[in-house]
Amino acid sequence: MRPSVCGSHDPGYRSWEAVGFSGKSARDAALRKSWNCQQAGDVGLSVTYRPQPFEKRCAVATRVLRREWRGVGWTCYDMVHYGHSNQLRQARAMGDYLIVGVHTDEEIAKHKGPPVFTQEERYKMVQAIKWVDEVVPAAPYVTTLETLDKYNCDFCVHGNDITLTVDGRDTYEEVKQAGRYRECKRTQGVSTTDLVGRMLLVTKAHHSSQEMSSEYREYADSFGKCPGGQNPWTGVSQFLQTSQKIIQFASGKEPQPGETVIYVAGAFDLFHIGHVDFLEKVHKLAKRPYVIAGLHFDQEVNRYKGKNYPIMNLHERTLSVLACRYVSEVVIGAPYSVTAELLSHFKVDLVCHGKTEIVPDRDGSDPYQEPKRRGIFRQIDSGSDLTTDLIVQRIIKNRLEYEARNQKKEAKELAFLEAMRQQGAQPAGETD
Repeated sequence: MRPSVCGSHDPGYRSWEAVGFSGKSARDAALRKSWNCQQAGDVGLSVTYRPQPFEKRCAVATRVLRREWRGVGWTCYDMVHYGHSNQLRQARAMGDYLIVGVHTDEEIAKHKGPPVFTQEERYKMVQAIKWVDEVVPAAPYVTTLETLDKYNCDFCVHGNDITLTVDGRDTYEEVKQAGRYRECKRTQGVSTTDLVGRMLLVTKAHHSSQEMSSEYREYADSFGKCPGGQNPWTGVSQFLQTSQKIIQFASGKEPQPGETVIYVAGAFDLFHIGHVDFLEKVHKLAKRPYVIAGLHFDQEVNRYKGKNYPIMNLHERTLSVLACRYVSEVVIGAPYSVTAELLSHFKVDLVCHGKTEIVPDRDGSDPYQEPKRRGIFRQIDSGSDLTTDLIVQRIIKNRLEYEARNQKKEAKELAFLEAMRQQGAQPAGETD
């Protein structure tokens, strides 16, 4: 189901009060008990509204109540990456309907520093993540009970790192105290800080088969680090791919009779709005599309893109693409040339490429020669001008601002961490 972008209350859902069933009166409590309804913490859960007599409306409410939990995630999603996608996957598993609130550029700049992506880019990126049911643009930076009630949400979800206001307050303090806060595990080995560093240092240390250079190791220990130490949230760590993680992200579905198998290939590096726009248009080419994305090896991407590309290694790019709602399957380490064997193996009906330059294979041949010969090749204009190169240029242009942002962010987090330690709480990362 494609998510909707809403700026107001979703008319398809109503609270208990909307169906005349507040759950607070003795009569309502008796009805709940007689219909074997859940007793604890149910008031305010979302139910489907239908204009029926009171008794039937309560019955509908009771039935839907037991299966429809609405959760919300409020955050920045700056430089959307597979760590964010994994957070949303975990959040979606906690309920039945996931609403994601995304902050404006102004709010992020005020509380954290300059965002890498614009708010419009971030809205669309989050919409494209397959676990998201609905997106709320311009979400308030501080999550309140009023906000949860406005969107009929039972609870909100955030990672087990912290989000602080400009004056160092926990943005989820109010909902935590009300017992309407849930926490998911942060994905170890990925952060905006790390990705920014890869772009600034022009290093290849992040490629899957290469050792971390001394220069990158020094960066990993010190980039944007404020005086006084480093906390467990802001910093650089190593991502370790596992089969379990791929299974969690993969759809597990094979092409069905009547579906059109469409093959696309590329680096899909720093998975961004340009990729999303392209894949969305590819997805619309058929009534029942099954889109397979072939991801090239790191060394192959580096051959045709140069510099320190890809910024994300093959394992990281795999998760980024698998999280996209327009992609059904990913070929990890696809051959650069689309061969007859590949087309036959996947029973490909159509091969698509964007408007970017098609670099010849190592032997000088056209990598799309075979699908062109078969008459199944299409070039698709995504309509987006954003490229990985442009994202890198944004980072380089604002390097000092991003370093200052990390220092400011870490200083606030360290102060908050010290307060947590005094209360006996410890943060943790995801171990898979």
